[in-house]
Amino acid sequence: MTNRAERGRVFRALHERESAFIMPNPWDTGTARLLAQLGYAALATTSAGYAFSTGQPDNSVDRRQVMAHASAIAAATDLPVSGDLENGFGDAPDIVAETIRLAADAGLVGGSIEDATGRADNPIYERKLAVERVRAAAEAARALPFTFTLTARAENYLNGRPDLSDTIQRLQDFQEAGADVLYAPGLSSRADIAAVVSSVDRPVNVLIGAGIQLNVAELSAIGVRRISVGSAFSRAALGAFLRAAREMQEQGTFTFLKGAAGYQDLNAMFADK
Repeated sequence: MTNRAERGRVFRALHERESAFIMPNPWDTGTARLLAQLGYAALATTSAGYAFSTGQPDNSVDRRQVMAHASAIAAATDLPVSGDLENGFGDAPDIVAETIRLAADAGLVGGSIEDATGRADNPIYERKLAVERVRAAAEAARALPFTFTLTARAENYLNGRPDLSDTIQRLQDFQEAGADVLYAPGLSSRADIAAVVSSVDRPVNVLIGAGIQLNVAELSAIGVRRISVGSAFSRAALGAFLRAAREMQEQGTFTFLKGAAGYQDLNAMFADK
């Protein structure tokens, strides 16, 4: 795929299949290229994974940096790429709309907008404002000269508010505001995921986390259409790195090398363009 129009059409079509597709989250250009070679159909950025790679906590990287990172990921492969656009990098709907336009300029064919404020004292936007923000994002996406798939995220469960009723109402409101995909990260039970899927008529994304004991086939049977892993790949890699570093420091041994990817294998994969 050589242009945004084709990538945009392909990405939207993935959501229309009968079964769920996995959209993994690389955190740099190298991991994006490796995932593409493994045969995935689309990729998504991860705000936490990228932030960790720069030595910063999540939600502390500014919009300029995020767009530069998104552009690098989008250019690394021919696959469609959706961006983790956090809360749009501002409260006002017009700022969110501008973020969508910048994401498109960066080469993305999709992106997600959260209803989380980033403020500990008031972590979730009031519903009316949250809907206005999604509507502004949807209008900006529709005005683009190619198909841009907008995902609206209800962040209750990641912010200590496990209110299924409010989450569903927000997703329904986001649907009416023009979102193409709906997403409530933090849901873990089959019953809660099924309740969300049955309450909306847009494709639903599920974030895989430690609490989800369902596989792709089971999620597909529920009606989920997209599966992402967020920062999980990044955290798995950093977990291996920390275990290796601690083994060397504390034990003076190097058994971690047994699980390392082969030099020749990686060299060949990166040489293959």
